[in-house]
Amino acid sequence: GMRMKAKSIGLIELPNFADAVEAIDVMLKAAEVKFLTWEKKLGGRLVTCIIQGEVSAVTASVESAKLNAKGNVVASAIIANPHEETMKLIEMSMRKHGFLK
Repeated sequence: GMRMKAKSIGLIELPNFADAVEAIDVMLKAAEVKFLTWEKKLGGRLVTCIIQGEVSAVTASVESAKLNAKGNVVASAIIANPHEETMKLIEMSMRKHGFLK
């Protein structure tokens, strides 16, 4: 499959689908990042959005979403050098949603 190492990932959580889509748009316009996948929290309403790129770009995108997205970014994280097992989890999500064939 697609090997996605040597790049950082950014995660943000928003309260609903519409806010998540809008925040993803903000992130993609803010810096050179790629949208990877999203997940709805089990039992909850939060949507987690995951992007990838150089650490500086990912940081800029996440910060831009926190400042400029209409929805409330409930939580965020930046993982500068994700472990391959971490990336396997993300790849599973991508495959499930059809973002990775």
